[in-house]
Amino acid sequence: MSKPAIEAASLTKRFGGFVAVDDVTLDVEEGEVFGLLGSNGAGKSTLIRLFCGLLTPTSGHGTVLGLDVGRQSEAIRRRIGYMTQRFSLYDDLSVRHNLDFFSGVYGLRGKDRAERIAWAIRMAGLEGKEDLVTRSLPGGWKQRLALACAVLHRPQVVFLDEPTGGVDPISRRRFWTLIDEMSGEGVTLIVTTHYLDEAERCDRIALMHQGRLLGLGSVPEMKEVFAGRAILEVTCPRFLEAQERLEREDWILEASVFGDRLHVVVADAEEGKRRILDLLERDGNTPAAAERIVPSLEDVFIHSIEKDDSERAAGGSR
Repeated sequence: MSKPAIEAASLTKRFGGFVAVDDVTLDVEEGEVFGLLGSNGAGKSTLIRLFCGLLTPTSGHGTVLGLDVGRQSEAIRRRIGYMTQRFSLYDDLSVRHNLDFFSGVYGLRGKDRAERIAWAIRMAGLEGKEDLVTRSLPGGWKQRLALACAVLHRPQVVFLDEPTGGVDPISRRRFWTLIDEMSGEGVTLIVTTHYLDEAERCDRIALMHQGRLLGLGSVPEMKEVFAGRAILEVTCPRFLEAQERLEREDWILEASVFGDRLHVVVADAEEGKRRILDLLERDGNTPAAAERIVPSLEDVFIHSIEKDDSERAAGGSR
């Protein structure tokens, strides 16, 4: 088997007393679209910067394309593409001038440079927009231009840090089409996101919370945390009151708010449904309904975070 494109073993980054990345171990295969999923402050961007050689690990070990992230950062940066979560191109330059500048930074010359710029314009769907000043572009076009600049030099690994933040749904879909096309050409892509629908499109995802890795695998594998249990979607007028009431019952495994509804985890669907409706009727919290649903990635996300928070609290109270 080929060596993974990216590896981390107990990778840790501290800033004083704050642990931004906490003992992360994972690997990413060549050509894989790998998602880092987590809320703001989960450690996703810091982990990417460690892999890009922009930060030095406090402890642990990491490699990108076989190069050590702590000792060979310059070599790593020459072989990767990196698109930050904030638009990082030059607003006062035209589309073509941005591409021309970054192609020079990456050392492209002559015919190859011209061919790569032409390719980038086609890839990003920016034909006819070459002379527009970058600040005038809609957000989705800016993001496609940023991606084009990041991959001009044919990197084998591309890091995309929340690339579609603030972009409309149609532009997000177009951007992910580009991601899929690059993956099909053997490029390894690591994408940070807090959009659950984007995470569903990754080959595998790593769920991060407060610097820690809570889960790793494909979406179906992640959903196996609910194997042997059932999730019921419960509706009632006073759903917050119902959540507090249900959490006091020892036969309720979990109860979480989803909008104006509850997702309640029970051992048995039919028995759980009957007991929940009986309890809500006794409380006068009606009309009420409870229906079994297929667990979503959001259910996995909330379950994993609540479990980790509970374990941290229990550990701290000992």
